[in-house]
Amino acid sequence: MKDYFVEIFTGGKSLIIGMLVTLREFFRPVVTVQYPRETLPLSPNYRGHTYLVRDEDKPLKHRCISCKMCERECPSDCISLRGEKREGVKGLVLVSYQLDFTKCSLCGTCVEVCPTDALDYSNEYRQVGFRREDFHYDLLAMVEEEK
Repeated sequence: MKDYFVEIFTGGKSLIIGMLVTLREFFRPVVTVQYPRETLPLSPNYRGHTYLVRDEDKPLKHRCISCKMCERECPSDCISLRGEKREGVKGLVLVSYQLDFTKCSLCGTCVEVCPTDALDYSNEYRQVGFRREDFHYDLLAMVEEEK
């Protein structure tokens, strides 16, 4: 009979301790959000996939000069770009810039080696897809879509 009351006392004590923990958590600040209805501001150091930066002097154009430094320096071999020489234009004209984000290790080498600062990290963090091809980005087409 004594063990029965000891067990009831131990259970009641445990219940009160648990309720005190719950009560203490009511008065602490909330550290989680109800994603996707609520979102937190992104860190300035966040690295999404890369994108072509528009030229400030010519807002309809990008800064890429098709030098292929990013393609050569990429350790993941995820960048493929092509430029062509056109009549009356100085230098190469970028005609294709493909990024295979499934291979990208986000090392940032491409952004660092670019002599014209034509690449930067995007703030896109909701990247979802069902196929690998959903993460193959045509950066030139993305710049032209923004016009």
